[in-house]
Parts: sequence; structure tokens; C-alpha cells
Amino acid sequence: MPLRLLSVLFLLLAWEVVAALAKSRMLPSPQEVALVAVGLARSGELFVNLGATLARVVAAFVLAMTLGTALGVAMGRHRAVDRVCDPWLIVLLNLPALVVIVLAYIWIGLNEAAAVGAVALNKLPNTAATVREGARALDRSLDEVAQVYAMPWRVRILDILLPQLAPYLAAATRSGLSLVWKIVLVVELLGRSNGVGFEIGVAFQLFDVARLLAYALPFVALMLAIETFLVQPLERRATRWRPGHA
Repeated sequence: MPLRLLSVLFLLLAWEVVAALAKSRMLPSPQEVALVAVGLARSGELFVNLGATLARVVAAFVLAMTLGTALGVAMGRHRAVDRVCDPWLIVLLNLPALVVIVLAYIWIGLNEAAAVGAVALNKLPNTAATVREGARALDRSLDEVAQVYAMPWRVRILDILLPQLAPYLAAATRSGLSLVWKIVLVVELLGRSNGVGFEIGVAFQLFDVARLLAYALPFVALMLAIETFLVQPLERRATRWRPGHA
């Protein structure tokens, strides 16, 4: 039996034992949480809110990766751009996510644009910083070959730039997804009327721990599935040329 599955089973067993000993509404058993989750799934609420959260995650992630990659490449390849943008990059890296979210809602309004934009802005500097290191490590001789043979920009990007940046993009993807998941929940908690974060906020106000976990655990399971079946295979493919990754 895989160690991952064993660890999950051990966690469920420990949860069951502690819940049985506590006998408290504040710590429902796995069966109680499962019953609530099944009820939410049958009513459709669970899937609607999971879908809303996933849509925000995808939108914010794509926006942040696109802009962050472009900025990282520009900073890594052009010293002047790096000098101009580096102070702002440091500010964004250290600016609390909560401040960005609140300001986005105040300045833009309680809408999807503010929600997605705030999440993307929190993710963007991480991507830019990671990709910048990759751009600095690019093989300059390949650029010279591209210039000598007058390769079009599309070929330079797809066949020269992206393959060299692949390990760095994979690292930015993995770290970025874990960051985006968390920030989206805060965004929904503070200013949206649906999504997992909003429902967790409602459950908190009602002190309904079973409902809170019934939304949180499927969300975690979805995150683990994406990490296991999408992100990790892509990362292994991107780093397969490195020693020890074969």
C-alpha cells in the first residue's frame, strides 16, 4: 500500500479516536463531516462553490504566470529593466496579501475583477523573481546562433527560451499554485458571495465545524489531485534532464 495512502488512513484513524474522546460539537467525527459533505453534494452547493473557487484560481494563476514570466524574462535579460523594477518587486514580495486584497476591494469594488486581480498581484512577484533567475542563467551562445540564422521570434521563444526556462517555470507553477489556493480563500471570505472561502466564513459565524470541514476537505482533496496528477508530472518532465531526475 502506498505510503501516502497509509498516512491518510492514519490521520483519519487519529481523527476518529480524538473525536470519540472529545465528544464535542467543535470536533465532529469523520463520519459526521462526510454526511454533511454528501448532503451539500446532493444539493449541488458543494460543486457550485468549488467551481467558483477553482475558476478564480485558474484565472488568477494564468494572469500572474503570464505577466510574471514576461516581467521576469525582461528583468533577467536587461539590466536597466532589473534596476528599475527590482525595488517594486521587493515591495510586492513583502507586502501582506491582506493589504493588497483590501485595497483592491476599496479601489475597484467588490467584484470579480478586484478578487482575481488581488490574487494575481500577490502571486506575480514570486513568478517574476523565479523566472528572473532562469533568464539570468540562459545560454547566450544560443541567442547568437538565433541571430546568425535570423530565426523568427516565435522559434526563438518556443525552441530556445522556453526549454531553458522550463525548470524555473515548473518551480514557479508549483509554489504559485499553493500560494494562489490560500489567497483565493481569503479573497472570498472578505468580499465574495460564493466560493469555498465564503462558505467557510459562514460556517465560522455559525460555529458549524462540520460544515466548515465539509467544504475545506474536498477543497484540499481537489488541490492534492491537481498537485499529484498535473503539477508534479509537469515538474518531472521539465527537470528530467537534471542529474538525479531521470
